[in-house]
Amino acid sequence: MAEHSEQVLPSGAAQKPRKKGRTMEQKVGRLKYNQILLKRVLDRLDHLDQKADIIINGLKGAGYFYFSVPMIQRIACSDEVDLEILERVYTAGSAGVFPKVIAAELPEYHLEHYHVSRRIQRMNKRLERETGEKLFEKRGWKWALTSFAFETWGDTRFPGKKGEEVSE
Repeated sequence: MAEHSEQVLPSGAAQKPRKKGRTMEQKVGRLKYNQILLKRVLDRLDHLDQKADIIINGLKGAGYFYFSVPMIQRIACSDEVDLEILERVYTAGSAGVFPKVIAAELPEYHLEHYHVSRRIQRMNKRLERETGEKLFEKRGWKWALTSFAFETWGDTRFPGKKGEEVSE
């Protein structure tokens, strides 16, 4: 008969540490592991962006959140040419303005009508990506501001009744 005996180490003796195995970085490679981590972080950022959009839309719907003119300009306009185009379209009113007229009014920037249209579309895309609202809309061949833009600008430029200018 064989007796089973356990080997007992003296209390002061150090035990060998158990080998933990390879890390994930060692298993798939450093570059691939960094790509996995980056994808994980970007997915979390997308999730947070979606939550922020839901919160802002809820606040807008309840009437607690309003966009200001500087905020809209900061989001939509990338340079002074965009600001000038925005100002020209705003002064044209709800009837709108042709891109070639805007290009003719801004000779210092050497714009053609198609440059104006492309800039307007880019501003629309930037603002819609951030806020879900469009700044410009087509009316026939002309570009005009949307009702969202007129509400935003109307609140700051005309502090009295809407559509009625206040004299100081």
